[in-house]
Amino acid sequence: MNLQNYCWWFQSAIPERICDEIVKYGKSISDQMAVTGGYGNKKLNQKQVKDLKKKRNSNIVWMNDRWIYKEIQPYVHQANTSAGWNFHWDFSENCQFTKYEKGQFYDWHCDSWDKPYFNQNNPQDPTNGKIRKLSVTVTLSDPKEYKGGELEFDFRNMDPDKKRNVLKCTEILPKGSLVVFPSFVWHRVCPVKKGSRYSLVIWNLGYPFK
Repeated sequence: MNLQNYCWWFQSAIPERICDEIVKYGKSISDQMAVTGGYGNKKLNQKQVKDLKKKRNSNIVWMNDRWIYKEIQPYVHQANTSAGWNFHWDFSENCQFTKYEKGQFYDWHCDSWDKPYFNQNNPQDPTNGKIRKLSVTVTLSDPKEYKGGELEFDFRNMDPDKKRNVLKCTEILPKGSLVVFPSFVWHRVCPVKKGSRYSLVIWNLGYPFK
């Protein structure tokens, strides 16, 4: 797929009051260790935890509240049109509130995979047959509250035959900023060097590309 734009950002779009409400809400819920897709929901042994934390080290809380989607999803629709993607999507997964403390990070990854979701225990699951198409990341922290933790994109999509093309997404450093991007674009969160970095991620699903 040949794209004109690999990401589309909105600076200081979400009011600080809303960002603070999401952070307060996230802190009020017991968090859990973040995992990657290969581990699913199974209980991990010590070696698996150690291996996982070489790739991803953060804590998350799941949210599914209409008022949060109401604030963020209009920007996903706008980016989808303005960037020229025009992807068809019709479902949003639960929001992931993520906490990165000093030393925590998420190494290079993409949010989507070729195999669509399928819940064999629930044929009516709205995610069945769909893949992640558009990801959105919202900055909830003031940049003065932490150091490091930069969001970076690699637009070569990890193709070893292509020249490395890394972009540090500084446009979303201001609190309330967000970036929307196709879920197959590779990205990472660099290690936090000081303080705490809070963000919110939502994945938007649709049927596979044809």
